[in-house]
Amino acid sequence: MRLFLCEKPSQAKDIAKVLGANRRGDGCWVGNDLCVTWCIGHLLETAPPDAYDARYKRWVLEDLPIVPQQWKMLVKPKTASQFKAVKRLLGEARELVIATDADREGEMIARELVEHCRYRGPIQRLWLSALDDASIRKALAALKPGAATFSLYHSALGRSRADWLIGMNMSRLFTLLGRRSGYQGVLPVGRVQTPTLRLVVDRDRSIADFVPVPFWAIEVTLSSANASFTAQWRAPEDACDDQGRCLNPVLAQQAAEAIGGAASAEVVNVSTERVREAAPLPFDLGTLQELCSKKLGLGAQETLDIAQALYETYKVITYPRSDCGYLPLSQHSEAPAILAALGRADASLAALQPYLEPQRRSRAWNDAKVSAHHGIIPTAAAIDLGRLPSKHKSVFSLIRARYLAQFLPNHEYDRTEVDFDCAGQTLRAVGKRIVEPGWRRALPEALTPGKGREAPAAQVLPALSKGQHCAVAGVNLKDLWTQPPKPFTEGDLIKAMKNVAKLVDDPRLKQKLKDTTGIGTEATRAGIIQGLLDRGYLVKNGKALSATPAACSLIDAVPRAIADPGTTAIWEQALDMVQTGEMSLEEFVAKQSAWMSKQVERCAGLSLNISGPAVPAGGSSAPWKKKRKAAARKPSSSAKRPKKTAAPKAR
Repeated sequence: MRLFLCEKPSQAKDIAKVLGANRRGDGCWVGNDLCVTWCIGHLLETAPPDAYDARYKRWVLEDLPIVPQQWKMLVKPKTASQFKAVKRLLGEARELVIATDADREGEMIARELVEHCRYRGPIQRLWLSALDDASIRKALAALKPGAATFSLYHSALGRSRADWLIGMNMSRLFTLLGRRSGYQGVLPVGRVQTPTLRLVVDRDRSIADFVPVPFWAIEVTLSSANASFTAQWRAPEDACDDQGRCLNPVLAQQAAEAIGGAASAEVVNVSTERVREAAPLPFDLGTLQELCSKKLGLGAQETLDIAQALYETYKVITYPRSDCGYLPLSQHSEAPAILAALGRADASLAALQPYLEPQRRSRAWNDAKVSAHHGIIPTAAAIDLGRLPSKHKSVFSLIRARYLAQFLPNHEYDRTEVDFDCAGQTLRAVGKRIVEPGWRRALPEALTPGKGREAPAAQVLPALSKGQHCAVAGVNLKDLWTQPPKPFTEGDLIKAMKNVAKLVDDPRLKQKLKDTTGIGTEATRAGIIQGLLDRGYLVKNGKALSATPAACSLIDAVPRAIADPGTTAIWEQALDMVQTGEMSLEEFVAKQSAWMSKQVERCAGLSLNISGPAVPAGGSSAPWKKKRKAAARKPSSSAKRPKKTAAPKAR
């Protein structure tokens, strides 16, 4: 019997339908000499400390660090019946096809079962990027050998064990240290959650410590040939800060009086540049979460849940947990079918059809830059948008627009700068004239410049030439103040987690970090943020995130290395090395164990001062693990299937 092992019941049902496995069995779908079964997320979990020694049920400082010599996995009680079904089927199978999600976490979900159940038969890998029938058939015809993706398992296993080592040991350590000083709550510390929390704490403190500085600007209204436009005063460099803001009020006042007393301003220079903007890449998950937060007001986890439903339930987009916006060249041949399907599903796209060029190959099509996954794009299984819930429709419209943009011309405009002399003062007017709308034609209405929440469109200047005089119609001296950094929104925090190298101060560490190295993964970042909200370390005020007093106290208490985003990013690089075979799993875990043991030794004598309400415990064996409402691998709420019970690993 050939066994297909899927990650979720809905995924199994889709694949079984294509394979003709239409008969329902015990925890599976049965066909002709084949069977399709499923997990419900992780059916196994890393054993808690007391599974290694009963004394670890009590939290005692002298027992730390806890480092398993032989790692144990336990069957999750709530999904034990499905585990039994999968174990039985693995025992009967002559060949296994792993059909879990095409990422390292999906690989781990399958491989941990293979190891635990001691399956030793041949293995192949089904690598799916979409769940519509055509995509499933295409993937079934191109199965990968099991060995091709095995390194993903070791990378995910390394991540899981590192999370366990840091979470179990450091959370116990700081909770016990907190009790010494009278704090009775739990102090959860995680490999990813703590550096993420520090990003918010640091931002809050930079806002609180910000001292506003006054500066002055002059806006001048000029007119020529019955057309008026605005120009800005350009103060002398020695009177400005590094951003060109005038800090001298007397100088600004004198300039305003001089300009106001002049009848006209003379054009001294005109320069026009043709600017060509290429279409933005299709979305990766982080960029989608960032834009949905900014434009639609959606939380990071909410965006992920909606994208997962669009992929899994409605089947109108490809795999959403992608960290890459590029597309493989092989997929370019599918463009005409996808474009046609999108046109049939939405009559409003008819106006765009004359401009679409299916043969166009934008910079997005680049095999060299495609990682394990490609950009999130629509599938050929497009449906009437009216069938989608409102928020799903909005998110899909953004994804669709980015794809359509790949088949439209560049956005082109002329940017004109005009310098004036007015009573000895320098003015500059900037204008923009669109020559070719190009890919911007595909943008949803809410994102079109001049519409909704976008900034107003740039001014169009009249035809001007050197030596020409324009009348001074108005002068406005502005008394302004520098502004503090803005609080993080969820979208901003996702972006900061992705681009953590920009926020690292240590020059040696910064040099080591790749621009693409972040903390967390596309699949886990939303859950990390949600977990910090659930635990009461972060609160939301509208869109803005802020840290609570307990969060600030915790960040002050933990060693800098544990809370440093750069440290976590270095670990992520090491996990990438495990995935590519440059480092073994055993070496990675050994280094993590040694590092963590040193931290326990250094911190054991610390004295903590924790303020704020106590964080409630979440369970006897691992009270720092509070289950998130929306775990990173939670099935879509729109799909009708058993509720997932897997508790997320603490990070």
